[in-house]
Amino acid sequence: MFLRNAWYIASWDKELASTPLAVRILGEDIVLYRKSDGTVAALEDACPHRKLPLSLGRIKGDFIECGYHGLTFDCSGRCVKVPGIDRIPDAAQVRSYPLELRYGLLWIWMGDMARANPAEIHDIPHWDDPTWGVNQGEAINMACNYFHITDNLLDPSHVSWVHQTSFGNVNFQETTVDTLVADNGVTVSRWMRDVEPAPFYVPFLKFKGNCDRKQQYEVRFPCHAFIKAIFTPVGTGGDDQAPHPDVFIMDSYNFMTPMDENNTRYYWFQMRNFAPGDDTVSRQFSDSVRFAFSEDKIILEAVQKGIDRARIPPIGLKIDLGPTRFRRQMAKLIEEEHASATAEKNLAERTS
Repeated sequence: MFLRNAWYIASWDKELASTPLAVRILGEDIVLYRKSDGTVAALEDACPHRKLPLSLGRIKGDFIECGYHGLTFDCSGRCVKVPGIDRIPDAAQVRSYPLELRYGLLWIWMGDMARANPAEIHDIPHWDDPTWGVNQGEAINMACNYFHITDNLLDPSHVSWVHQTSFGNVNFQETTVDTLVADNGVTVSRWMRDVEPAPFYVPFLKFKGNCDRKQQYEVRFPCHAFIKAIFTPVGTGGDDQAPHPDVFIMDSYNFMTPMDENNTRYYWFQMRNFAPGDDTVSRQFSDSVRFAFSEDKIILEAVQKGIDRARIPPIGLKIDLGPTRFRRQMAKLIEEEHASATAEKNLAERTS
């Protein structure tokens, strides 16, 4: 179900306060806490004594103290104090997880610590570009498997029905989609020519009338999506065309963190090629995007319930090519990871 040797989002950095924060990722309970130097540590959220969640304890400088009997742990998961005992038991330790802070998000590595490479965290073009604006939203909890969300993000056609008052309209329901499978993920895209702009974008366009519009949805393994929306005057759109001076570009970044098989936490922010530092525009973007995502949430949670109680499996359609390719590649990566871990375990047992 999950690829473990990968970076996921543990939380927004701004979510951490002066108390420990409990999160659930890939079915594992984890506690995050901020150390005295401002950096963040991530530990298994269970004291080895009576398994009380450490998130119910207290931060003591660079350490976290269990709220039951005072066992205290450092950021590596090593127990440094057991009240009333001189010798700390060897088993008094918890797992720690590598963490990296990028783009205001805390990225956590859930697999083999030796393989955690921060260079593999996805690059965000224009993050430090002063000519681009940015808006950030809170995380959204969705009661569905993360594959239903990646299915949705690799299906541009759904906007014509789910988001008729925001991202989509009925003008391009029949436009075909190009699908590209790469080593790092799957991309679906399409150009729509001489169409009416969708309602969400109209207030922000520098030109009037119809447009050429590009939708590009790229979902990288394990479950991080990069969505590009381009609106440009009619006749000026195309991958081989130089950008028009009035082109509208919005890059949307969407990071799914599977909490378990049936629940996902969804982190998001957008970047735009205009109005940098304009709080009013950023607020309008966030409000509109939040509304559109609430429409997705209703649909996807209902899909999860429908599939859970279905008498026969769901059918496939031509529009499912991108999602199907993504699921197939993820299943292959998960199978290869599991086989590698099993082989390493068997080798260790034979040589021990």
